[in-house]
Amino acid sequence: MVEPVVRVTHASGSYPVHVAPGLLGALGALAAEHLEGRRLIVITDRTVGRAVAHGLEAPTLVVGPGEASKSRARWGALTDRLLDLGYGRDAGIIALGGGVIGDLAGFVAATYLRGVPWLSVPTSLLAMVDASVGGKTGVNTSHGKNLVGAFHPPVAVLADPLALKTLHPAHLGAGLVEALKHGVVADAKYFEWIEAENQGLLARDPALLTRLIARSVEIKAAVVTEDEREAGRRAILNAGHTVGHAIERVTDYEILHGDAVAIGLVTEARLAHRLGLAERGLAPSIRQALERVGRPTTLRSEWADDALLDAMAHDKKIRGEQLRFSLPKQIGVMAGDRSNWTVSASRELVKEVLASARTTATLY
Repeated sequence: MVEPVVRVTHASGSYPVHVAPGLLGALGALAAEHLEGRRLIVITDRTVGRAVAHGLEAPTLVVGPGEASKSRARWGALTDRLLDLGYGRDAGIIALGGGVIGDLAGFVAATYLRGVPWLSVPTSLLAMVDASVGGKTGVNTSHGKNLVGAFHPPVAVLADPLALKTLHPAHLGAGLVEALKHGVVADAKYFEWIEAENQGLLARDPALLTRLIARSVEIKAAVVTEDEREAGRRAILNAGHTVGHAIERVTDYEILHGDAVAIGLVTEARLAHRLGLAERGLAPSIRQALERVGRPTTLRSEWADDALLDAMAHDKKIRGEQLRFSLPKQIGVMAGDRSNWTVSASRELVKEVLASARTTATLY
């Protein structure tokens, strides 16, 4: 077994995150190791659904791909199916898929018979660098994204860069957005490295992807270990997400999460500048890095400002009537260290920034 990149500490213990080419080839043995003595079941989606091919002899529950499956209805259907199959407290759930599967299967694990263990096996870059670390599970509602859920860490994370060979290019790029976000919030040198190696990463070089995933895991694990329950510094990981989640909501989740966050990062960097927090040139630097990996950076004209603002009003960081954002001051340095790592902004100012964010012409 390859040594873990890091161990993520939480209230009741810790779990290892393994990153190495070829891990999926040993999934059966690894699942037996991490869920020893458990009656296993796999939750996956139709675009992955290859658990048997990896030597894993366990029943498989398959859901449709995409955010539409991350619902209370699908959670209920999965838990009912587990009950129908007679799974007890000796159950062990394997989440095999992207971020949607991790959130959904993890929430099933968190709530089934008041909690059973689960193994996270991310198969998208976005899930490997971000969603698989931190223990957050949940589903979406009509009021917003991830508003119903639980903190329920997995027993381990197995990230195999070779699983990305067949990943759609747009999904690969969306994962690189989250990696760049980690650079924005915590590591300027990492941000610069991704910029320098963007062509090799887009070409799916296994060594580069392994290094990318490992470093993002290290960054997120350090933040999560410090603040497991989102009481403070963990808020910095929401950079780009207040606007990003609003875009997802007004488009009914038809846009990729990573693309929504890419636009959100640039828009929120503009807001940071308008608030006098960001150094000059921050938004252009972020925009350039994102465009080099082929992601969008401007708001579309059909996304109405008022609709986006109304969607932001349901963000988890909202306190009272104040819109709050996790904003960068410069690459690798976040604002808000004296205000719980978020910054408030008036609806009027945010609306002005949204209006300017439909073009690159007014970048600071």
